[in-house]
Amino acid sequence: MNISIEIIGVLAGVLTTGSFIPQAIKIWKTKDVEAISLQMYVIFTIGMCLWLTYGILIEKFAVIAANCVGLVLCAFVIVGKIRFEKK
Repeated sequence: MNISIEIIGVLAGVLTTGSFIPQAIKIWKTKDVEAISLQMYVIFTIGMCLWLTYGILIEKFAVIAANCVGLVLCAFVIVGKIRFEKK
């Protein structure tokens, strides 16, 4: 595999996965989860699990790493949504 192609994959993974960081930080600081859609994050997390499985099957580091980190961040948002939701 061309190293330039792998760098593009890693960069794409860093940017797309990193996009969850501001949301996770906001939830951590404010405990405000009213505007968060639990259903969206659950469906997205299932998709990330499938992407992770795919990455493992094709043995591609960028796909595996991005989805591992993404799963952690999505899990944080889901737990925050469940924990801090106003009843």
